Amino acid sequence: MKRFFNTTGLCSPKDHYMVNPFRDIYDDILRLIEAKQYFLIHAPRQTGKTTFLHSLAHRLNREGKYISVVCSLESAGYPSITVEKANKVFVNSLYSMARFMLEESLWPPDPKGMEPEESLLKNYISNWCLTLPKPLILLLDEVDALYDDVLISTLRQLRDGFQSRPSGFPQSVALVGLRDIREYRLRARADNPSIGAGSPFNVKAKSFFLPVFSIEEVRGLLQQHADDTGQVFTEEVLQKLYEFSGGQPWLTNALANEIVVEILKEDYSRAITPDMVEDAKERLIAQRQTHLDSLADKIQEERVRRVLLGIITGEAPAFDGWDDSVRYCRDLGIISYGNPIQFANPIYREIITRIINSGFADNINQDIAQTSWYLNPDGSLNMDKLLDAFVTFYRRHSESWLERFQYKEAGHQLLLMAFLQRVINGGGRIEREMAIGNGRTDLAVFWKEQVIPIELKMHHDKWSQPEGIEQLGRYMDKLGQKQGYFILFEKKSSEELPWETRIRREVHEVDGKEVILLGM
Repeated sequence: MKRFFNTTGLCSPKDHYMVNPFRDIYDDILRLIEAKQYFLIHAPRQTGKTTFLHSLAHRLNREGKYISVVCSLESAGYPSITVEKANKVFVNSLYSMARFMLEESLWPPDPKGMEPEESLLKNYISNWCLTLPKPLILLLDEVDALYDDVLISTLRQLRDGFQSRPSGFPQSVALVGLRDIREYRLRARADNPSIGAGSPFNVKAKSFFLPVFSIEEVRGLLQQHADDTGQVFTEEVLQKLYEFSGGQPWLTNALANEIVVEILKEDYSRAITPDMVEDAKERLIAQRQTHLDSLADKIQEERVRRVLLGIITGEAPAFDGWDDSVRYCRDLGIISYGNPIQFANPIYREIITRIINSGFADNINQDIAQTSWYLNPDGSLNMDKLLDAFVTFYRRHSESWLERFQYKEAGHQLLLMAFLQRVINGGGRIEREMAIGNGRTDLAVFWKEQVIPIELKMHHDKWSQPEGIEQLGRYMDKLGQKQGYFILFEKKSSEELPWETRIRREVHEVDGKEVILLGM
């Protein structure tokens, strides 16, 4: 049977190329199960949680010491549902999954026609456990999709059953979702200030975070395709694919699938080249499939917004509550672990930036965004002419546009990116480098054979200009270029600093390189 790179739903080794779902945490989880503990598994969307859970349940059932079932609570994840209705949803879902995963003699009772007291989740599970010949291991998926009273009630019922395990309640329960238990507490306390950190939330012994793929795991995944088809992902292709995906499981599979199925049309005789990875990346960004489009919902949240602002501007953030914001963004998979704090991968960086400044891009008049206007007779890009056009546009629109912009603190940089994107999309591309604390945003415009370094920086004090020139010099060295552009944005309004004074153009020499400074 032909296998393929999976980008939707549960992975199956018969149908899909797969990384080992257990990685190196199965033994740790088994120790917690044997110790009769509750535990938590969290990871961003489409990183393999559901595949992991089903693989874990099937493995436990095969090994024969326990009975295990996966149950998703997502169908009760909407604000208006009552606790009573949610309990019925949970019980019906658990019954359906048990019928799917277990032999008939192990099924729980049919909830149809049950009295309300019997259909409480705690009572239903407890009554079921009393009939089973072995301890039950219950794996609850999408727990953090629940809201308010339903979330609190569910966790309280699980906690209340803890003392009855393993004969009258599951020996071990896994709570699975996007976030750690700390997020459950924060959500519950938002409208329930009297709820403490203990009560219904004291239910887990340990948290497991499912990591992204390592480069060796990506290599093994791609090798499965080579073994099946003879079509090889070379080391150069592997490195570029890993660079763009950052090992994020969905992106890894989506890039490989885009190349094999959409670009090469499953012609396994054709060679895979690094340019195809670049093409696949641009296609995914342009398509904004569900996984990428779901990021749009998150960037409106204040905790996410403050982290993204710091990354885009390079500025140090306000520190109050900062750790919580960073932890939240890491749990969502938006940013990477470690320092400096930056986007988790180049595709997220590009798609999030485009989503944020889409309002700018959509409202830039097509008359001034005609790519052909900014080309020299030989087809090369005239960057001076393009930036002069932006200066005129910026002087006319920036203050009124930025005032209405949610990300106004990063609006200067994003407005230029939107302007460049509209023009450069006509035949080139832009790559961005951003990280909290570096005090700048680096752009590289690629147009045919041209590579044009651009640095964006806010004018804070007397050090901003000399630091920026030095920083751009290092960036130019990295790109191997002898000319670059330094855009220095003034923070003051036009009333404080008139346009006639603030707009300037200077040329600086730095170690044999030409830095063109545009102040505005």
